Amino acid sequence: MKIQQSLFGKTPDGTPVELFTLTNDNGMVVKLASYGATITELHVPDRHGETADVALGFAELAPYLRTHPYLGCMVGRVVNRIRGAAFSYRGKTYKLTPNDGPNAIHGGPQGMARRVWKAAARQSADGPAVEFVYESPDGEEGFPGNLRVTVVYRLLAKNTLRIDMLARTDQPTPVNLANHNYFNLHGAGNGTILDHELFIPADYYTPSDSQLITTGEIRSVAGTPFDFTRPTPIGRRMGEIPPGYDCNFVLRQGPDPLHLAARLREIQTARILEVYTTQPGVQLYTGNFLDGGIRGIGGAYPQHSGVCLETQHFPNAVHHPHFPTIMLAPGEEYRHAFEYRFCTN
Repeated sequence: MKIQQSLFGKTPDGTPVELFTLTNDNGMVVKLASYGATITELHVPDRHGETADVALGFAELAPYLRTHPYLGCMVGRVVNRIRGAAFSYRGKTYKLTPNDGPNAIHGGPQGMARRVWKAAARQSADGPAVEFVYESPDGEEGFPGNLRVTVVYRLLAKNTLRIDMLARTDQPTPVNLANHNYFNLHGAGNGTILDHELFIPADYYTPSDSQLITTGEIRSVAGTPFDFTRPTPIGRRMGEIPPGYDCNFVLRQGPDPLHLAARLREIQTARILEVYTTQPGVQLYTGNFLDGGIRGIGGAYPQHSGVCLETQHFPNAVHHPHFPTIMLAPGEEYRHAFEYRFCTN
């Protein structure tokens, strides 16, 4: 169990970006960059003990500084889309920076995914860790309040990457943070994820309109292509919803705050990823807008070469009062924990 730190590069204004490499005794390796608090690589073993990088990412800083589809980044203040790039709270309307047509997505064009976070290596009894801190100033991308966000990545002995998020504000503000990692259990750049079997313990989902904005409806998955209550290859019913999945699921929740959000399995390598979370939803996104124009560590990333399983509150919640609220008030704490657990069978 060890951690190494090195220079990943510098931003155009000369700000250094650090890279942290976490390794456990089973050969699992996680690389994290302080730009966007990003997972750049995630190496896990297959049934024969051979490791592969199962996270889409870049080997150097420069591609992260250009426009890219949020590979491995922390996104916020609010993940996903906000209709009309605006919201109202207690009689006041806040205008956000649009970056998805008329809407705002993933915190705006210069959200947390595009920022250099303060970073520090940590050692604990559970394993090596990195703590990232970002202080978002009042008015950044239109959001009110000074928001301090702390994210801790910890590599555990049992091939688990645990992520804990904490946020505090001095004014009421919406907060819905998520990690936007793209997984391919074949190995990044090695084919698509259409053959991956997916299980999501969700009896309902939140439908979206033509702009991929949630309508406010909570609909049963029964009899639809969104029913993953039994393990199903991701691509089996994708023809019914071209170009693919980009949808939030309403998770079943039990007595344990950390509950299963998804189980992903690739038969050839026998790799399994289980995602556990404290959040009420998970966004399934199947890399629909990847087109092969981006080249990462594993080569070109064509359409459906990665799948995101973003644990979160429901998208566009600021416009749907019956959704669980994402408003954070002074004196309160936003807490969000989730784990990526890897194994084979």
